[in-house]
Amino acid sequence: MKGYKYKINECLHDLPMKDYKRAMKIIPKVLNISENTFHNYRNIQIGENKDIPYEKVRKLEIIFGLKERKLENYRIESKTIIQLLKEAPFD
Repeated sequence: MKGYKYKINECLHDLPMKDYKRAMKIIPKVLNISENTFHNYRNIQIGENKDIPYEKVRKLEIIFGLKERKLENYRIESKTIIQLLKEAPFD
């Protein structure tokens, strides 16, 4: 699967150009990260092991006016603990 893990670029591209340029400076300050780190966050691809810390994701969702879990472009899947325990060999 190709594409970005997060919809950061989509949210930014919805802004008028003058606001886009300002947002590129303001958002890293609000997140307390460098502009380079923000650039790296924007370009994380689906399937990469890289990720954005949860607190930063939530802040980005709030900044862009998104509901929880709406910044992600992919679905995380896992078995429940009950399923994992049933499948695990006994010690």
